[in-house]
Amino acid sequence: MSSQTLGGGSSLFSGFTRLCKGLAIVLVGGYALIQFFPGAVTYLALVPARTIPFAWNLITAGYVEQSVFGVVIGTVGLLFIGKLLEPIWGSREFVKFIIIVNFLTYVCVFTTAIALYYITRQESYLYTPLSGFHGALSGFLVGIKQIVPDQELSLFSVLKIKAKWVSSIMLLLAIATSFFTDDSASYLPTLIFGTYTSWIYLRYLQRKPETNLKGDPSQEFAFLTFFPEFLRPVIDPIASVLDRMLCGRSETSNEATGYVLGGDPLPGSDPIEASRRRERGARALEERLAAERLAAARGTEDSHRDATESV
Repeated sequence: MSSQTLGGGSSLFSGFTRLCKGLAIVLVGGYALIQFFPGAVTYLALVPARTIPFAWNLITAGYVEQSVFGVVIGTVGLLFIGKLLEPIWGSREFVKFIIIVNFLTYVCVFTTAIALYYITRQESYLYTPLSGFHGALSGFLVGIKQIVPDQELSLFSVLKIKAKWVSSIMLLLAIATSFFTDDSASYLPTLIFGTYTSWIYLRYLQRKPETNLKGDPSQEFAFLTFFPEFLRPVIDPIASVLDRMLCGRSETSNEATGYVLGGDPLPGSDPIEASRRRERGARALEERLAAERLAAARGTEDSHRDATESV
C-alpha cells in the first residue's frame, strides 16, 4: 500500500468536514470561556472532589482545554484525523465515538484520582482540574490502527511509519515524557484511558452497519497488537484475563445473536470479513486523498490561468 504524506501540499489543508469544524469551534470556545471566566474551569473541568454533585463535568471535561498548546493540538488533530475517519464511519458514528470515549475516559480518570488520593492522601489528586480533548485524540489513533493498520504514513517526507504503530508510539513518548515533567498527571491518564476505552468500544461495542454485528473480533486488532513481538508472551496472559473479565459476556452474546449459526460464521464475524472491512476503509481513504490531490491540482491550474490572463 502506498504511503501518504502528512505535511506539504495544499490538499493537506482542505477537505475538513463541517462536523469537525463545528467541534473545533467548541474546543476553541471552551478555551476562550475559561480565559474570560477563570472560575468556570471548576464547573466544566473534572475536579474529582466536586464531581459529586457536579457529575456533568464527566461529560464537559473532554471539551475544555486549559492551555494554548492543548487547544492547538486538539483542534489540529480533530480537523486532520477527523477528515479521514468521519467519511468512513459516518457523521453519526463519529460523534457517538467521541462522546462515549470522552465520557468513559474521564470516568476512569475520576476513579484513578480517587484511588490515588486514598493511597497517598495527597489532596492535589482531588482538587486539580483535569480536562482536555486528548483522550478522544488518542482514540482517533486507535481508529486509524483498526481501519488502515498497514497504511504507511510519512511525516513531512522524513519519518515513515505504519499506522498500526502510531498509537503505541504516542503512548510510549507520553510515558517517557512524564518522567521529566511535573504535570504528567494532567495528561498521561487521559491518554492511556482514551486509548484503552476506544479499543474496548471498537473491539466489542461498535455496530457495523454492513453486518449489523458488534465489534471487530479479528486477530489483527487484538490487544496484543499494541505491543512489539518480544513483549507479547508477557502481555498475553494479562490480556486474556482482562478480556474475560471485561468483555467475556460479549463473546457469548455475539454467538447467541448471530456470529455463529449452524456452525457457519456470519458475515462480519470472521477474519476474512474483518480484512474486507479494512480494505474498504483503506479504499475510502485512498479515494478521499486522491480527490483532495485532484482538487489541489485543479486549484493550481486555475491560479496559473488567472495569472496568465492578468498578464
